[in-house]
Amino acid sequence: MSRKIMIIDTSVLLYDKNSIHSLPGNDIVLPLVVIDELDKFKEKPGLIGESARYVNRFLDKLRDLGRLDKGVFVEEYDQTFKILTEHLKDVNGLDPTKNDNKIISAACYLQDKNPDKKIKVVTKDINLRVKCDALGIIAEDYYKDFIDVEEFFSGVSEIEISDDKIDDIYEKNSIELDHKMPINTYVIAKGQSQGKSALCIYAENELRLLPGSSGDSETKRSDIKPKNKEQRFALHALRARDIPLVSLTGLAGSGKTFLTLLVAIDAVLEKKYERIVVTRSIETVGKDVGYLPGDIREKMEPWMAPIVDTFRHHFKDKTYLEMMIEKGTIEIAPLSFIRGRTFSDSFIIVDEAQNTTIHELKTIITRCGENSKIVLMGDTDQIDTPYIDKRSNGLTIVVEKFKESRLSAHVHLERGERSELATQASILL
Repeated sequence: MSRKIMIIDTSVLLYDKNSIHSLPGNDIVLPLVVIDELDKFKEKPGLIGESARYVNRFLDKLRDLGRLDKGVFVEEYDQTFKILTEHLKDVNGLDPTKNDNKIISAACYLQDKNPDKKIKVVTKDINLRVKCDALGIIAEDYYKDFIDVEEFFSGVSEIEISDDKIDDIYEKNSIELDHKMPINTYVIAKGQSQGKSALCIYAENELRLLPGSSGDSETKRSDIKPKNKEQRFALHALRARDIPLVSLTGLAGSGKTFLTLLVAIDAVLEKKYERIVVTRSIETVGKDVGYLPGDIREKMEPWMAPIVDTFRHHFKDKTYLEMMIEKGTIEIAPLSFIRGRTFSDSFIIVDEAQNTTIHELKTIITRCGENSKIVLMGDTDQIDTPYIDKRSNGLTIVVEKFKESRLSAHVHLERGERSELATQASILL
């Protein structure tokens, strides 16, 4: 296969610092405007700043091998890296001062200079891809972090078995099951007779009766009352000590935040964990945490409103929340400042996880120390962050990649329980 010339946009380099190495066997071109854009982000906190610094340092090391304006071949990656500095071609109808248009101009210039080679722009900017297509330039998304499945994993399965097996589940608390599915899948086992069923979890080639299904005290440990089967499954996953990674997805009002927070409070009061750590990405609103006045807690208040609402609804005021924060039992930790920390004996809640990249979620998941649990919550149909979508956001990728792991469980909450109006709005609007 002939080598292609790949023009990598700034959005890709900031999204994944290793993207510059992820196209082996091709010639990588970075227009000078991309270097200028990287420079603006090098002092940013979190992964964006780290990515900008990494790419800059990598390019600086290449200077020892040759001139970047001429192209430097790196055998390790089978790639040639070049910074394009030549006079760029003016494209009719495009404002030449816009950075995206400078990248398009660079692609047109390279097409003219290399008619025998395929030129491709790699960008996570949808608008840039559309403009490239309109001008006859090949452009594509960065597909390294992309889940290509026909149906997303819900974490819940429904099977039909005999009435005798249903009776065996209740009598023995488990049965062998010759039916392969991801470990820790929650199962609605239905018998042949009307109303004959059992709620189970699949593990090690057997169905195990869900605690609480036969009248034990599991569902009586707190005053949390599940309103549907999916909430029952979610409560089990949230309470299970041997499942340190839980992901909950579902439409607004399905109970993700409510169930998670109240289970976390129960767990801390029962001395299972020392503290609750609440974090979320704040990049989605276009302002860095530094633009808001006050300390970290005050800066995060606009994004912690759902947590405050849950406390106010359950405890009738937010005094209890303020007391737990003052004691350090609840810690608010912006995602941008997570790197380098270790959370041991902690119940970690990542809210709005659908707005994170897989690289951001990797950062927070790898912060988990001994005796910690992490819960990722979000609605993958409501993504506010540019450059990611339902198939490329961090939450979707974690769910798919961890579905075979015994350390994780996932539940998709299909029904809204906030109010009939809220549910109708989520569906109809």
